Amino acid sequence: MTDYREINQASWDERVPAHVASPSYHVAEFESDPSYLSEVVRFDVPRLGDITGLRGVHLQCHIGTDTVSLARLGARMSGLDFSPPAIEAAQGLADRLGLETDFHVADVYDAVEVLGAAQYDLVYTGVGAICWIPDIKRWAQVVAGLLKPGGRLFIREGHPMMWATDAVGQDIVLKYPYFETEKGTVFETGGTYVETDAEFTENTTHDWNHGLAEIITALQDAGLVFGSLAEHDSAPWCAFPGLMTVDAELAGEWRLTDNPERLPATYTLQAHKPA
Repeated sequence: MTDYREINQASWDERVPAHVASPSYHVAEFESDPSYLSEVVRFDVPRLGDITGLRGVHLQCHIGTDTVSLARLGARMSGLDFSPPAIEAAQGLADRLGLETDFHVADVYDAVEVLGAAQYDLVYTGVGAICWIPDIKRWAQVVAGLLKPGGRLFIREGHPMMWATDAVGQDIVLKYPYFETEKGTVFETGGTYVETDAEFTENTTHDWNHGLAEIITALQDAGLVFGSLAEHDSAPWCAFPGLMTVDAELAGEWRLTDNPERLPATYTLQAHKPA
């Protein structure tokens, strides 16, 4: 397969205006409240710790709401994404907020070439990012290449167990690969993960799952030291409509309404480059 990036980018490019306009991304709240943080970043503030003064990069940053949230916590942030409309929206948001945050259009595999080697104290990536890349080992090499000695990777992502399941009526069943496969999974799905009246024409995507052991091993093989793994029974969006309930007290996280402990929905993983 040689065209997965072009196909996926077309889907993401088309959805950017709907995401910017959606209340789910809280652009208005960012502009009206100088202390506002994205729900994804707010959830992980206790695990992030003090990032004041760190040089950070957010890979696959989309429209930049998590990126500017990290900047508001004190890091000097850059963002990178393959979608020009997303980067335009992200840079516009940062500029309106008065943040010295720079954004770059590039494929994640080209990040070291674009941003420079060993320049960052923090590499951050958020929910719904690495499922778009086919080779987790190559991604881990990129992360290691970006980090300074002593630098840290911080990732909050959908759990591979959740990505491997689907809702059938009121049941959740195993349907998709848990482990990385060469060809991945092709989806033909209209709409998007936020509420919108917009209609889309670019509805084909190529996704890949990566098992937890595959991710950790890839990072270790790239020379990073595994630090911690926390699995969560919640996600920052409704992954299974009709089967999940929002917890307003937990940064707007969604969890299964019945027996949420039966499925890990997301995880937070940290690793570092030896000093």
